[in-house]
Amino acid sequence: MSGTQENGRRDALGTIHEVRAIEGEIRAAGGEIAGYAAVFNQTAEILPGFREVIRPGAFARSIEEGADVRALWNHDANYVLGRRASGTLAIQEDEHGLQYVIRPPDAQWARDLQESIGRGDVTQSSFAFIVRTERWTQDVESGVTMRELLDVDLIDVSPVTYPAYEGTSVGLRVALVRHLAGQVRGLELGLVQEIVDEMLKTRGGDQVVGGQESAGASPAARASTQERLAVRRRRLRLATSYE
Repeated sequence: MSGTQENGRRDALGTIHEVRAIEGEIRAAGGEIAGYAAVFNQTAEILPGFREVIRPGAFARSIEEGADVRALWNHDANYVLGRRASGTLAIQEDEHGLQYVIRPPDAQWARDLQESIGRGDVTQSSFAFIVRTERWTQDVESGVTMRELLDVDLIDVSPVTYPAYEGTSVGLRVALVRHLAGQVRGLELGLVQEIVDEMLKTRGGDQVVGGQESAGASPAARASTQERLAVRRRRLRLATSYE
């Protein structure tokens, strides 16, 4: 699996943005910050049993339509590194993924960031987006569900310290509820939400990170985690039908 991680946030209008980040795709030299905010065709496990991949062309429409994308430090709108409209941010798709080049401001915090990137203290890039077109499929034998991002509205790109999430991810929760609610046989929306919340709780705080148990978890905690995952998988297999 890749080093992709995720979370979700809302803008001032309450629109839910999803966020993804990748490891080791950033550099600073010659007064510019450059890197890849996304990599194509690289599968990432976002939950046990749920995987995601970004397909080539996912950003093409947004770029071609002239989306006024910002470059932010740690996705913080108070620290604007660049902007497409002002010519201080360039973005493009290539065969590898979503590439960006930023000309940051002559400000101390921006110089400090470039120093941190050069030292290897900041090694991840990230992007915020809203999904427009996606495809969900399930492997019959393994039960693994795949989400393919085909077309997204690109909101911002960002060097990040780490893409940590705390508790339930708003963006992922909405995506999963939306998907499962359209696939379940006779289950009420409340039960779908309950299943998704159980999955996200297991991912975020109960000795499971990226599908792997914490090394410090006790045998009882590991057994409890595995039991919950098994129950969740059975419920989804019974509840969900796919085309």
